[in-house]
Amino acid sequence: MARSERLLTLLQTLRRYRRPVSGAVLATETGVSIRTLYRDIASLQGQGALIEGEPGIGYVLKPGFMLPPMMFSQDEIEALVLGSRWVARAADPRLAAAGADALAKIADVLPREMRDEIDTSTLLVNFRPRFEDKADLGIIRKAIRAERILKLTYTDEGGAVTVRRVWPFAISFFEQVRVMVAWCELRQDYRHFRTDRIVEIAPQELRYPRRRAVLLKEWREQQDVPAET
Repeated sequence: MARSERLLTLLQTLRRYRRPVSGAVLATETGVSIRTLYRDIASLQGQGALIEGEPGIGYVLKPGFMLPPMMFSQDEIEALVLGSRWVARAADPRLAAAGADALAKIADVLPREMRDEIDTSTLLVNFRPRFEDKADLGIIRKAIRAERILKLTYTDEGGAVTVRRVWPFAISFFEQVRVMVAWCELRQDYRHFRTDRIVEIAPQELRYPRRRAVLLKEWREQQDVPAET
């Protein structure tokens, strides 16, 4: 195993433990000798990892250490590239651009051979043409983050138009459509709104009365609820 991969494995192992773990356990889980483990811990500490402890007592990784980008594995690089390409095809333009910018920032600090892996990745994303959104997904994402009510003019599958106030808390991305998940004040229930059918959208200053995490949890327990039509 390469040294960089070995250090990465040790960091990931330490992150799994909230309390000090012995060097013997760490050595067994990472597949190295106890002497190599002690050297690797010292190396990570020298790079800024907040690893506290000593032989005979155990070690714990304190929160806040940012993993150096040059320590990404090849699989992780491919996952980042694939994710960025998926976002570029599936998300709204603003989010797609943000994904590309994030990948470019990572690429800037990678060793040359890893940058080449990004440029030559053979993991491709192919979608059928999607329905064009009438709503600005950036507005929806901002309302979700701020837990703010949205006022919608919505057209259902049959062409009927309704005006609703909703509490948005998630967006689902499918191959051809994007769906906003929200509590609908009109229906007094959770509903799914296709973003290509939202004719108008107006953010409201009023914060909705329940926490986003609570809404998401309840909705997940009702996954059999059909999409809004």
